[in-house]
Amino acid sequence: MPHEQYHQWYSPRLSRDIQVLTFGTHGYPVILFPTSMGSYYENKDFKLIESAAWFIDNGFVKIYCPDGIDSMSWYNKNIHPADRVRNHIWYDQMILEELIPLAQRETGVGRVVTAGCSFGGYHATNFGFKHPEVTKYIFNMGAAFDIRDQLDGYYDDNVYFNNPPDFMPNAQHHFYQDMFVILGTGTNDMCWDANVKMASILEQKGMNYWLDVRKDAPHDWPAWREMFPHYLSLIK
Repeated sequence: MPHEQYHQWYSPRLSRDIQVLTFGTHGYPVILFPTSMGSYYENKDFKLIESAAWFIDNGFVKIYCPDGIDSMSWYNKNIHPADRVRNHIWYDQMILEELIPLAQRETGVGRVVTAGCSFGGYHATNFGFKHPEVTKYIFNMGAAFDIRDQLDGYYDDNVYFNNPPDFMPNAQHHFYQDMFVILGTGTNDMCWDANVKMASILEQKGMNYWLDVRKDAPHDWPAWREMFPHYLSLIK
């Protein structure tokens, strides 16, 4: 297995400890989010890290797997939807102001890859499009993008600015022009249509993207383990 290191620190933005596993010693930094309510070790447990072992062991990438807090934000049905969004915004700030600087210091690279499977793809896409100044690549595998299903009909400006299908058509940033976005999906993936719709938005914006639709690929880890190393090979 690739070189592994455990990090834990108190996050002032989240007012709780955050845990991160890193894989590799150097290379292009990849922030790899967990799926719905997943933990920092999920991508290791489901062998997504193992699928990328060659790239890690040869120093092409260093992968950072942060904890998710979906149970405090999008999936927390015990709090008001406005509070779910606000909790997610604190998570976004933790990634931007705590994890990204760590990755930049350790790798010497200013703009990272964000990546994720399923709901992790939402996080990768939302973060990357909100913060293109620190994101160069977005690699999605079976991603979903529309967060409104988690909010019981509630909508405000915070929802808008954390819902890529809503804010991206109007978003402007000069760093968008040199980003590369991969929308990985399959003909047996329940998120196929969501990826087609996102591709249309990126097409209209003139962004550099690839809609990778794989024949018979399901919404499941075996398909994502095939996609992930392929996408890593495209980092320049």
